[in-house]
Amino acid sequence: MKKFLFIFLAAFLLSNVSEAQKFGYIDSNFILSKMPAYAKAQTELDKYTEAWQKEIEGMYQAVEKMKQDYKAEEVLLTEEMKQKRQAEIAKKENEVREYQRKVFGFEGMMFKRRQDLIRPIQDEVFTAVEKVAKAKGLQTVFDKSGDLVMIYTNPVHDYTEYVLEELGLASDKQNTPGQRPANGVVDDPNALPETGIESDENQSKTQQQQNTKQKATPTKKKSNN
Repeated sequence: MKKFLFIFLAAFLLSNVSEAQKFGYIDSNFILSKMPAYAKAQTELDKYTEAWQKEIEGMYQAVEKMKQDYKAEEVLLTEEMKQKRQAEIAKKENEVREYQRKVFGFEGMMFKRRQDLIRPIQDEVFTAVEKVAKAKGLQTVFDKSGDLVMIYTNPVHDYTEYVLEELGLASDKQNTPGQRPANGVVDDPNALPETGIESDENQSKTQQQQNTKQKATPTKKKSNN
């Protein structure tokens, strides 16, 4: 329900903005995917993730070995020794869990590392978007990769390629064609993209024209001679 209300609010804002000022949208995920610096940062992040994951797995394996050793020697231990060993295992297990949260938890080491590597690239994209917005006279720029759900996007408002050009990464093809939603609701019915498929009405007219042409053409009788 919350998401539906957000979509409704976004559509309302878009309708009002379009009447009062010029707006556009970009696809930040597509832009980032074209940036070599972003790919390099992702590769580096993957290396950090793999290294930390292996380290934590090794720590869990050490805890598991402590448990197995304890089970193998349990019958030979006094009650006091059992309690001591159990406390050591529990302490070690808690240490591993705490370290795992420290690395991969909210605002943990992985989060901070990602911020250090990705934030400068995001700032570069933001700067390029700002320049394009000023050059094209846009007062509002939306990001279709974010939480804003765009039911229909007319390519005429897509400024992704302009941002790529500003970043020196312009491509020959547009990244996202206009799409018609399943419910048939669009911003401008006259601005629908060409699909190469005739509508039912056009197909019907074409068939009628072909039938009329066939009727108007006289049929030649076969000569007996």
